[in-house]
Amino acid sequence: MTRPRLNDEPHLAVRALRTRQAENVDVYSFFIAGADLLKIADISRVHRDFQGALHGFQRKQIRSHVQSIVDFLDQGAVLFPNAIILAISERARFTQSRGEKPTGDTRIADAGTLRIPVRLDGSKDAWIVDGQQRSLALSKAQNRTFPVPVVAFVSQDLSVHREQFILVNKARPLSPRLINELLPEVQSALPKDLSARKIPSELVNLLHVGEDSPFRKLVRRPSEENAEAIVTDTAILQMIKNSMNSPLGALAPYKPTASTSARVDEMYHVLVAYWTAVAEVFAEAWGKPPTESRLMHSAGIIAMGSLMDRILLRRPPALNDIRAHARNALIRIADKCHWTSGRWEELDREWNDIQSTNKDVRMLEDHLSRLDHASTFSKVA
Repeated sequence: MTRPRLNDEPHLAVRALRTRQAENVDVYSFFIAGADLLKIADISRVHRDFQGALHGFQRKQIRSHVQSIVDFLDQGAVLFPNAIILAISERARFTQSRGEKPTGDTRIADAGTLRIPVRLDGSKDAWIVDGQQRSLALSKAQNRTFPVPVVAFVSQDLSVHREQFILVNKARPLSPRLINELLPEVQSALPKDLSARKIPSELVNLLHVGEDSPFRKLVRRPSEENAEAIVTDTAILQMIKNSMNSPLGALAPYKPTASTSARVDEMYHVLVAYWTAVAEVFAEAWGKPPTESRLMHSAGIIAMGSLMDRILLRRPPALNDIRAHARNALIRIADKCHWTSGRWEELDREWNDIQSTNKDVRMLEDHLSRLDHASTFSKVA
């Protein structure tokens, strides 16, 4: 049985390089307009039929992730060189270019034209192995001609598609901590979810290196080994994000708006002033490992950050001395805090029983808030 001539049916033609891997499996590399990806390639969703048999391999669409990529692509002139991996059927045709190879050619790949069928009945001769969320986003992006790199291997065997899908996705993703540390050094446009993490990450870096920062050299970062570093960067990052995102947060007034840039210097000033007061009032607990001081524990950092928002919200507008204001408020509750020894009677917990769980953090936040309220009310009375 002869296969139909591809030139007699609709197809997409692209300039491509062809090489071979495994047992003479053709592998192609080429560029394609993002909007054309889903014209030639299908997404094989994982599901089971009524008899329980497994079909496909791709996870469900993550709409928020797709939309974040669309938002990034629609910013304008962006760099997006992430390759899509396809499996294609043998119906695709490759015609090698004629002519002599250039001097010094490694002869690893042949240049030519790849023609991929575009069937009128809607069926596809290619399947997305990696990059389904990106492919969906590219199909929705304003720039319909955005060039996307593609690597495609010839196979119609679903088991091979699944094998490659697993191999591509089993690699350990980048540590969020490493991404957070790198973000302040990236100057180009970023997707919305990463942009939101950039300012908090920059502030964590400043707190770690600032000469006037109480956190100087105390922050554990992926880029350095430092025996003095005892506070995890994720705890400080979360504390900052909480304050920035709360309408009543101490850092919220300095966030970027549609017409103004973020006032990072003022955020840093607030953080240094408040946490210097914390270090002074709880001097016996400051700078110790979390195993010896729950103040330096993730739960303590986040809970005390929540208290920062409460205390600084009461600061009179004319009072510029944030440190003194915070210090006075903290002194009033100091004897009821048990960071290094004793027992939180109201919580029915030993000092070192406080853990980095959402439940414990919320419990500690609420308790510190009640202590602050009681001491403030008592002072007014």
